Amino acid sequence: MKLSFCTDSLGNLPFEAMLDRLVELGVEGVEMTTGGWSPAPHVRMDELIASEAKREAFLSAIHSRGLNIAALNVSGNPLDPSPMGQAHKKAAFDTMVLAGLLGVKKIVMMSGLPPASPEDTVPNWITYTVSWPPILQQRLDYQWNDVAIPFWKELAAHAQQHGVEKIALENFSSMLVWNPETLFRLRNAVGPIIGLNLDPSHLIFMGADPIAAARALGDAIHHVHGKDARIERGLADVNGLLETKVVEDTANRAWNYVAVGCGQDMQWWKEFFSVVRMMGYNDWVSLEMEDLTMSVDAGIETSIDALKATLSR
Repeated sequence: MKLSFCTDSLGNLPFEAMLDRLVELGVEGVEMTTGGWSPAPHVRMDELIASEAKREAFLSAIHSRGLNIAALNVSGNPLDPSPMGQAHKKAAFDTMVLAGLLGVKKIVMMSGLPPASPEDTVPNWITYTVSWPPILQQRLDYQWNDVAIPFWKELAAHAQQHGVEKIALENFSSMLVWNPETLFRLRNAVGPIIGLNLDPSHLIFMGADPIAAARALGDAIHHVHGKDARIERGLADVNGLLETKVVEDTANRAWNYVAVGCGQDMQWWKEFFSVVRMMGYNDWVSLEMEDLTMSVDAGIETSIDALKATLSR
């Protein structure tokens, strides 16, 4: 396994300064964000698609430092019916074009989440039993069969036309694909180009076991995010794990994203990566640092030290 870095966490730095910082930290690859939720601080996608010279300069800046592109990341909600959703959809299709021009074979995304009917104006994450009210089953079928599966068949075909081999969907909450079971539902409908970006932090706060999930996924693991979460003692015991507080309210939340090793211990991370490797994945692990309990630099350095100590190489 090789260590890469989701570049948004250093979005305050100019492109080449960001790359220099990653070299200092001993990172081997970059997961470059191109749009969607991200402002894409280091990628001007339209310019790179239009100009071979700019693509060559972009790649030279990365490769001359001994780095490689682990993946392009265009996480967002392309199934949202709003203008934002249309922008995320365009970014997804454009990212496949850029990947082909750069020779990148893997794209990290989210599945998206549609509304529950053609009349709705906002996405609807249906996580309650569909037994009551019974109309929820119809709504869920609409989301999958009328919206998500047709979209993903179209995008997967477009991606393959541009040489993309893997689309890794992050198991993020408030998305139609948020665990192994929902991943396989989409993968079985679209094809093996669809796999999971296995992010243990989300499974942890949803009450699942990422190590068991890795075993269940097998060769459907297309990418891995090195990201931790902590269930906060005393708070989760009272209110459970469902959480609607803003992420900045760290002291009062039932769980928080934390630097790697500040939620699960080093033995846990060693077992996690060992099982992921045992299931056949021996590729990039990207640090996505979203710990708001410490400074960005401290979170990055803490996480990188932990990942270097636990990756199965």
